[in-house]
Amino acid sequence: MPEGHTIHRLAAGYGERFGGRRVAVSSPQGKFSDAATLLDGAVLTEAEAHGKHLFLGFGPLGWVHIHLGLFGKTALGGPPVPPPTDTVRLRLLAPGAYADLRGPAACELVTDAEKQAVHDRLGPDPLRAADVAGDGAARAYARVSRSRSSVAALLMDQKVIAGVGNVYRAEVLFRHGIDPYRPGRDVGRAEWDAVWDDLVALMREGVRTGRIDTVRPEHTPEAMGRPPRVDDHGGEVYVYRRAGQPCHLCGGEISTAGLAARNLFWCPDCQRR
Repeated sequence: MPEGHTIHRLAAGYGERFGGRRVAVSSPQGKFSDAATLLDGAVLTEAEAHGKHLFLGFGPLGWVHIHLGLFGKTALGGPPVPPPTDTVRLRLLAPGAYADLRGPAACELVTDAEKQAVHDRLGPDPLRAADVAGDGAARAYARVSRSRSSVAALLMDQKVIAGVGNVYRAEVLFRHGIDPYRPGRDVGRAEWDAVWDDLVALMREGVRTGRIDTVRPEHTPEAMGRPPRVDDHGGEVYVYRRAGQPCHLCGGEISTAGLAARNLFWCPDCQRR
């Protein structure tokens, strides 16, 4: 499932290509046909993201709410425009630009109130300016500090903090030496603030580059004289999908286990209880 930085990149991509423009809207697959007919020829007024949710605004007509889920894909591009296929749930067209959405978990036209209801059930997002400038870290910590659940499970709970997925969860806990099984209530406020600030920086870099890189400069392949990581997910990481391999810091073996319905990765030596 795409993590929050990917959805914020998509919001920027939609805004750059279609913002303030009248767009042709269609649903070649047919599952979004009624809403597409209503929106066809309307102006895309804005595009925004909150965690793993994308919203495309069409003024008084409402918002297209998109959640990619495990299988959703979006293609954004310019000419030449490929012919539509029957797998495309939502297609936007404007002169010189197109966007095709396939296989999302959600693609629905919602009202302002329905959109707000989605925001209300999500935690603060390290990539939303209002959450970073405001009390986002404090609001997330208020839930973390009261919970007996593991900090690793809480980081994946979108009601606690929105946009963090399996990669950022594993990597930020490693970077701060936190045992993933430590209960949230045992995480101190200063420790949590450091984790939040690190997520803000790491995820902003993910938006900029389109990939997740979490190793510090002294641990890059060039600095350590090691081969670069080869993985479909790309990016240089400390523990994610490195089970059984040596830790870049201590040389110990990276562990893995199931937690919160996903595979967790950590270094037992660097992340002691």
